[in-house]
Amino acid sequence: PLGKPVRHDRLYILNEQQQPTPIGVVGEICVGGIGVGIGYFNQPELTAERFIQDPFSQNADARLYKTGDLGRWLADGTIEYLGRNDFQVKLRGFRIELGEIEAKLGTAEQIQEVAVLAREDSPGDKRLVAYYVGALDAEALRAHASAQLPAYMVPAAYVQLASFPLTPNGKLDRKALPAPSGDAWVSRGYEAPIGQIEETLASLWADLLKVERVGRQDNFFELGGHSLLAVQLLARIRQTFEIDVPLNDIFAAHDLAGMAQAIVQAGLGSYSQEDIAQAMAELDGLSEEEIAQLLAEEGEA
Repeated sequence: PLGKPVRHDRLYILNEQQQPTPIGVVGEICVGGIGVGIGYFNQPELTAERFIQDPFSQNADARLYKTGDLGRWLADGTIEYLGRNDFQVKLRGFRIELGEIEAKLGTAEQIQEVAVLAREDSPGDKRLVAYYVGALDAEALRAHASAQLPAYMVPAAYVQLASFPLTPNGKLDRKALPAPSGDAWVSRGYEAPIGQIEETLASLWADLLKVERVGRQDNFFELGGHSLLAVQLLARIRQTFEIDVPLNDIFAAHDLAGMAQAIVQAGLGSYSQEDIAQAMAELDGLSEEEIAQLLAEEGEA
């Protein structure tokens, strides 16, 4: 954390529309107050870009300095620094802050340094790659990323290095980070969908993503999904299952099984506690064969 602003200075975290962000939401750190200068010496273009009129001040001459740094407010009133906005990328229709991913990966145990790139080693195939220095193995770091980030922000490859390449100035040389080898990419063995919901959902995925088969551990975005396809998938889910699933649940699901679970939860949400309790009471004492027969009759109705 960067801490809190000093006296007579004001710190803002603003989105692209120059509006303050809520607690926990990433934005650009901007500085206002009497400590802000009038600009850069002999650099009028950069001055015009970075030093703007302060929209939050009643003084018409007040300036606001756009630092180019990314951060977010924490609940205790301090600011967490997340890197530079120079490292903002757009991937599969999503605007992604690489610094935010680095910050989340950096909270894993045994991790000393982290860097994330959006690499396009093959034309049209841009993917997130995480580089790290530390004793944690790649699979454990991927699991940590999956628990901390939405699915579309989870890196597809993890490269463990003894140390990071540096520029002559001692800063991280991102251009010198190596291309991932084959074993660095996330590999998921095929596991067939289980149950009617997973099987139906897998069919929807396969049709949208133009793939032959979808396993229950497959990730929608790793198979080529993007924001527009996710919206199309949501429409098909609502039409097929006749339930309203929040779009955030689609983005948050890390695999087919997780998305199927979100559909189940959305379906349960349409029933009251009394309805569920009554149904459980009616099933109590029935054998598995009797329950299966009831379900079959319900499906035929």
